[in-house]
Amino acid sequence: MKLHADQPDVQTITAYGAGWVAVDGERHTSSLVISAAGALEAWDCDRFEALTAAQFDRLLTLGAEPPELVVFGSGDRLRFVKPALLKSLIERRIGVETMDTAAACRTYNILAGEGRRVIAALLLEV
Repeated sequence: MKLHADQPDVQTITAYGAGWVAVDGERHTSSLVISAAGALEAWDCDRFEALTAAQFDRLLTLGAEPPELVVFGSGDRLRFVKPALLKSLIERRIGVETMDTAAACRTYNILAGEGRRVIAALLLEV
């Protein structure tokens, strides 16, 4: 599926498929974190069962300002992480929405296009 942002100056997810996501046309095949503020980096996890609190804590340090919302893409199907893994985000009153990775890609683009401080943490399982 191809996606287009309303606001072209925002980093966007331009396409996705099974096991990959394209950001501004560049294809990625491992888990990644993307922010509307311009951050794009590998996310050190390759299986849902291996997620840790430290991986979610890392999301707090991606930009000059903390995000208002984290969109977590849980892979090819919807799975919820234990609340303990999200403790650092919850304590700072940062919203966390969990959905499958395809839905997370679409939601990130909408929120980033609206100018929101959003981060998408996308799990791409190998």
